Amino acid sequence: MQKDSVVGTVVVATLLCVVCSVLVSGAAVSLKDKQEANRVLDVKKNLLLASGILKDKKASRETVEEEFSKISSDVVDLATGEVAADVDAETFDQRKAAREPKTSVRIPADKDLADIKSRSKYAKVYKLMNNDTVEMYIFPIHGKGLWSTMYGFLALGPEFKTIKGIGFYQHGETPGLGGEIENAKWQSQWVGKHAFGETYTDVKFKVTKGKVNPSAQGSEYQVDGLSGATITSNGVTATVQYWLGQDGFGKYIENQVSAQPSDDQVNNEEETKQQEGEA
Repeated sequence: MQKDSVVGTVVVATLLCVVCSVLVSGAAVSLKDKQEANRVLDVKKNLLLASGILKDKKASRETVEEEFSKISSDVVDLATGEVAADVDAETFDQRKAAREPKTSVRIPADKDLADIKSRSKYAKVYKLMNNDTVEMYIFPIHGKGLWSTMYGFLALGPEFKTIKGIGFYQHGETPGLGGEIENAKWQSQWVGKHAFGETYTDVKFKVTKGKVNPSAQGSEYQVDGLSGATITSNGVTATVQYWLGQDGFGKYIENQVSAQPSDDQVNNEEETKQQEGEA
């Protein structure tokens, strides 16, 4: 066979393609477990960063695992707000469940604030624990921006009204514009803002247009808009309002608030303990 013949060229090219395909496939298979472990670690790190538990983006694997050991998780049935005891929180994959007909629901257009079309019937809720006390609730959220679906975590205090942190870890928004949802300075404005109004069905938080006037009525529910990224800003607002609403985690939040002792009950318990101590 001549070296410069058409047949020779085709044979060499075919052999090269086969060899490269085998090498790439082998590498993908052999690295699959490592890639999955890194993906899980990345989710843990972003959750800790969003909630303010972790400050260093370059924290080691050991540090991330140590801090994440303080986090517990439940899988919640969003239709009832009850914990789904028959779903394993360790193996549950919310994104995968949202793609499966049996484990997802179509969202009516008039309720689809986040523009995600469908969602999983179940969702994870993460809790920062201090012994048996919940110090923070962390919710996975996602919704459409201008170009992409934005994935992040929203952290609320134990009373559910005060925002403790926000973080978006995956999106395709325009760098320097909508991509500023990753900007730590912008995210810091969220801390201390209020998510709800007088009731837990009244989600009032929003990304406003322009700068927030601290002295204006309602400023406790607002953060600055992203300059040149109105659609992304509106998408963030809609995402938060959807996931804290009744079609998202709203029923779960109401259930948890109902289960919490009232101020009168807490005061009565303290008085009882004081009386027992004096006796």
